[in-house]
Amino acid sequence: MNEWVENPMAHTALDDILPCVDNATAQETMSQSKEVEFRLVEMVNYIINNVSNINPPPSFPRSLNYNQSGPLVPTLCNPLTANKTDRTCQAGELQFDNATKVWRNYVCQVSTNGTCTTTGRLTPKMYQEMSVAVNVSDGLAQYTPFLTGLLDCSFVRETLIEIHKDHCPDLNRFSEWVYIGLAMVSVAVMLSLVFWVLYAREKKHRRYTNLMIESAPGPVTIYRHSK
Repeated sequence: MNEWVENPMAHTALDDILPCVDNATAQETMSQSKEVEFRLVEMVNYIINNVSNINPPPSFPRSLNYNQSGPLVPTLCNPLTANKTDRTCQAGELQFDNATKVWRNYVCQVSTNGTCTTTGRLTPKMYQEMSVAVNVSDGLAQYTPFLTGLLDCSFVRETLIEIHKDHCPDLNRFSEWVYIGLAMVSVAVMLSLVFWVLYAREKKHRRYTNLMIESAPGPVTIYRHSK
């Protein structure tokens, strides 16, 4: 594990289960995700500033003039700048986690032709589309770093570093104890086998000696044969 952590692009057995991409590919994936996130927020704010929050004259087309009225809709905070660096939200801008809840207060009721019949600057269809864009942007902001970490295996590398630092010393010590215990058991078994073989040979030798003694002729028998 430690060798792979130090050189993750080397060919090891972990390559079969961890198909990591190079860092350049992972960074390009993150860059593209940030680009999509930035464009989605910009599109939502463009609709708010140039469609919802205007008071168009009657001569405007119905796509821009749907009888919107009432307080202006707050814009969405874009967490990124055009060059994909982090940006600080300004006062009055909505965060991803509360934007759809706030915008719900600006939705009007519409007639069959899509014109607002009550006070409001967002039609239900506009609100739905803007909510989808917010959810997608929020998902990209939250999960792109994690997914990029999976691509280049930096997430796995950090996990293995923690395992190696926090658990490997104890594991090595306990493994050494297990090894010593197994060695002692092996020696005990080997000695038991040796003693058993010696005991079996001694027992066999005694049995043979007893048989020889029992089969040998006594003194009286030898004397009679000699006469």
